[in-house]
Amino acid sequence: MPDLASACCLALTECLAVTSNETVLIVTDTDLQPVGEAFFAAARELKAEAAIITMLPRDNHGQEPPPVVAAAMRESQVVVLATSRSLSHTRARREANTAGARIASLPGATADMLERTLAVDYKALAADCEHYASLLTSGREVHLTTPAGTDLTFSIAGRPGHPDTGLYTRPGSFGNLPAGEAYVAPVEGTARGLLVIDGALAGIGILEKPLRIKVEAGQAVAVSGGREARLLEEIFNRYGPASRNIAELGIGLNPLARLTGNVLEDEKVRGTVHIALGDNSTFGGQVEAPSHLDGILLRPRLKVDRQELL
Repeated sequence: MPDLASACCLALTECLAVTSNETVLIVTDTDLQPVGEAFFAAARELKAEAAIITMLPRDNHGQEPPPVVAAAMRESQVVVLATSRSLSHTRARREANTAGARIASLPGATADMLERTLAVDYKALAADCEHYASLLTSGREVHLTTPAGTDLTFSIAGRPGHPDTGLYTRPGSFGNLPAGEAYVAPVEGTARGLLVIDGALAGIGILEKPLRIKVEAGQAVAVSGGREARLLEEIFNRYGPASRNIAELGIGLNPLARLTGNVLEDEKVRGTVHIALGDNSTFGGQVEAPSHLDGILLRPRLKVDRQELL
């Protein structure tokens, strides 16, 4: 298993195709500074024009970074987002991609996670991700069930599926590291049924008790499940109705990932599905919110247009 320095070098060379003299910006925060500094050191070793910005942690996943950080992202050829809260679903990330930056987002990444999961067969992983993304792109109706009680339906008609392959070598490309999922934004207002999150939830970790969420007209309208339910309701109340949106269906495909309570890795675990709540404006949806929370579902049965994918 590689050490952290080797894992960072692998990410920059194989996943982001960094070459000497390219402008590489590392965005980190005070909570994840050691990981950010490891990427900065790796970029220096590659003789890139490396820079690092350390900011204060955001309050929640999906909250915008300070304007000075957003401006620096737009001016960089490669951006590594090594932050404790995700910047993936932000205008700053989207605008930097539009300007041509190649971006990897690693919210909450740990040294152990990166050392274990980055040395994956990216050619095989990319083929899997692209296969499932194409099935989502061509699909219309989703029916998702789990042994824990999930029974959820929604439309994905006209929405593109996205592969998170780990290979972000073209200008404007973006994804997570560790990588390994295919995902889509459900059509707003169409989700209905019961969502039971029994694995983990972003911002909370592995759940003590499953979260049972009643879904009507594309919104989480009622939550039960003890302490975690109260925490989720607090987030909904803080960020408003848009944070209740059924925002994403994702399929985990990374064979090296395991359930740890860190959603960056949890959502990539092969054989799981995740449903996100909140913002989906950055990948084909119409809801913009300062929150995006992924919930992991175990042992799912996923049907698209009555074809069983999982």
